[in-house]
Amino acid sequence: MANIRPTHSALDDFLNGFFIRPMQLAEQPDMQLKLDVREDDKAYTVHAEIPGVKKEDIHVQIDGNLVSISAEVKNEKEVKEGEKLLRSERYFGKLSRSFKLAQDVDDSKANARYNDGVLELTLPKRSNNGSKRLNIE
Repeated sequence: MANIRPTHSALDDFLNGFFIRPMQLAEQPDMQLKLDVREDDKAYTVHAEIPGVKKEDIHVQIDGNLVSISAEVKNEKEVKEGEKLLRSERYFGKLSRSFKLAQDVDDSKANARYNDGVLELTLPKRSNNGSKRLNIE
């Protein structure tokens, strides 16, 4: 009679993935700034999903071709007398994201709007007409 020893099986992988991983992820909410960036000849258009944030808590910084977006997410919960909070899956903290564009932004003409949880940035491209050839003395 052959000795059969238990080995790691596909069933173990399935059960570990089904039971263990979701429990680990359930404690950490997936809050991140999700972006769409579009470009045409004159400008970049950025759409950033930032639901549940007041527009006063969103900050955008432009430095040449570097764009930085940050937002503070706050959760004001109200617990009435005689009630207790059983579970809260809302996120508290600060989100931020920076990215570089292929061309510098004309920050004097840039525009930002926030509506229904989506931040829309219109970032006109800086014209390259400002180049100058230097004469060597």
